Amino acid sequence: SDVVRESYGAGTFGQGCLMARRLIERGVPLVEVTLGNGLGWDTHTNNAEQVQRLCAELDSGWSTLMSELDDRGLLENTTFLWAGEFGRTPKINQNGGRDHFPQAFSCVLAGGGIAGGQAYGATSEDGMEVVEGMMDQQDLLATLCQALGVDPKTENIANGGRPIAIAEGQVIDEVLA
Repeated sequence: SDVVRESYGAGTFGQGCLMARRLIERGVPLVEVTLGNGLGWDTHTNNAEQVQRLCAELDSGWSTLMSELDDRGLLENTTFLWAGEFGRTPKINQNGGRDHFPQAFSCVLAGGGIAGGQAYGATSEDGMEVVEGMMDQQDLLATLCQALGVDPKTENIANGGRPIAIAEGQVIDEVLA
C-alpha cells in the first residue's frame, strides 16, 4: 500500500529496504541495500548536515524493514549487518567533515543468530583508539558467518589449488545468541 511504501521512505534506500523485505519473504538468501547513492557516510565536508540527512533515510527504511520482518515472523531468521568501509575521525576537519579512520569503526549486527540489545567494545574517551572489545574486519566476518550457520574455517580453493578460509578471524561469542 502507499502507506507502507511511505513508511519506508521515498529515497533509494527506503525503497530498497521495501524490496529487500519482498525478496526475503520469497526466500532470497542474501540481499544488499546501499545507502547514500554511492558515497554513503563519506562525509569529508558538511558532516553535520550530511549525517542528519543520511540518518533520516536510514532510520525510516531500516526500522520499517525490521518491524515488518518481525511482524511476519522472519526477523529471527534474517541476519543484518550494517557497516561502512571505514570508521570516521573523532574530530571535525577544516571543511566541517570527518575523514577516514581505520583505527575504530562502528557496525550493527542484528536479527537471527545475534544477541541483541548490547554494545560490544569501546573506544577511549577521545575516540582515538579501541580500549575494550577489539574486533577487526576478519573477526566481524567470522562472527557473521557463525551467526549465519556457516563455519568460518570453511575453505574455498583458489586458482592454483591454494585453500583460502572464508574468514581468518576469531568468532566473538559474546555477540552471538
